[in-house]
Amino acid sequence: MSTKAKEFLPTLGLFDATMIVAGSMIGSGIFIVSADITRNVGSAGWLIAVWLITGFMTLIAALSYGELSAMFPKAGGQYVYLKEAFNPLAGFLYGWSLFAVIQTATIAAVGVAFSKFAGYFFKVMEVTDENVLMQLGSLKIYPAQLLSIFIIILLTYINTRGVKEGKWLQGVFTVVKLASLFGLIVFGFIVAADATIWNNNWDNAWQMVNRDQTGAVIGGVAGSAVMGAIAAAMVGSIFSSDAWNNVTFIAGEVKNPKRNIGLALFLGTLIVTIIYVAANLMYISVMPLESIAAAPHDRVAVSAGQIIFGDVGSYVIAAMIMVSTFGCNNGLILAGARVYYTMAKDGLFFKQTAQLNRFSVPAVGLWIQCVVASLLCLSGRYGDLLDMISFVVVLFYAITIAGIFVLRKKRPDAERPYRAFGYPVLPALYILMALTFCVLLIGFKPAYALWGLIITLCGIPMYYLAVRNKALPTETS
Repeated sequence: MSTKAKEFLPTLGLFDATMIVAGSMIGSGIFIVSADITRNVGSAGWLIAVWLITGFMTLIAALSYGELSAMFPKAGGQYVYLKEAFNPLAGFLYGWSLFAVIQTATIAAVGVAFSKFAGYFFKVMEVTDENVLMQLGSLKIYPAQLLSIFIIILLTYINTRGVKEGKWLQGVFTVVKLASLFGLIVFGFIVAADATIWNNNWDNAWQMVNRDQTGAVIGGVAGSAVMGAIAAAMVGSIFSSDAWNNVTFIAGEVKNPKRNIGLALFLGTLIVTIIYVAANLMYISVMPLESIAAAPHDRVAVSAGQIIFGDVGSYVIAAMIMVSTFGCNNGLILAGARVYYTMAKDGLFFKQTAQLNRFSVPAVGLWIQCVVASLLCLSGRYGDLLDMISFVVVLFYAITIAGIFVLRKKRPDAERPYRAFGYPVLPALYILMALTFCVLLIGFKPAYALWGLIITLCGIPMYYLAVRNKALPTETS
């Protein structure tokens, strides 16, 4: 009897797909990045504005992707959309970027975040010189890194056993973390019932300033610098809101994908956007802005938790973040390998990744992804890679949404069970906002943005090498 399956099994319903969208988005970011955002923009109004702008962009993108997901309801998602709208090279560059930095570095960073917050319960997991296991030159290896690798390996193994196991885990952990975040927000507003801190924070709410690590104002922001400060602040909010598109990677395993993928994208991103904005409104109701900017290790939620729950608060938030990051990584690991599978089917990735195991999942792709993410955990450089992710991710989102316009012209008669909401205005607005963000990031954070671009462009010679070796066409037939 054959031990390999020939195709994916559609076992995921609308609820499962929505949980993958929401669960993949919510990791550690919402608990941390508001500190850096506050240092960049300095006021309550602009802090909330950054999250609203990010949420608006995410919702527009998700609604636009609904058209593409309905046209191409197959494994690979964004890789397939770019290939079909433009050419195989465009698809490959996205898949390469996903493998080299977007998916694997995010998995590594989320895994390390899990381990670092485990340090609240197990002191050996704290990243301190006392806990160094070994040192190879300048590279220090900590128990937290090894725990993160163990978690990645464990989740990879679970997902090689079939999508049913992965979807069950994703559903449980996403429901738990959504309920936990909702509870944190509610208790926060209850504690802040006297509104004193809230009112103080909203004085001069739209006066943009820069703050230092202590939360002190170090200067005003005016003129063209305003747009740069917003772009720099949005690096954190965009990273926190990313990975919503992961559900498109597993379209081959979703029931009625022409309907459910687009609906899951909308519901998942809407739920997360509401929670993110509410969480930040809660932060500024219980903490002065200077305290948000000066939160130790940027752990805003931990500081808020101590105010809300007392001394036990840091443990409550640490447990929440561990649940959140565990569930987030499950969704990321589950989805990513489906892109490599589709690339391999096109002859553009390792041949073995084009095979499904007896549980109808691309196990080889899962393990290759696991190895790269684990190495990034050890490298200690995942933080630098994450700074590049926002630029690369948003650039590809803009190009992909531009593909809607291209496909409307190239294939006007193609079946479109769902059409992009607000077309052409909202998709065009997203492209404009996304490209503005990318240009500003090049101007104000050139090292991160340019390195992200370099990593992406390194895929060009690799693509032509793969085409030559496999004797594949270089253009869409």
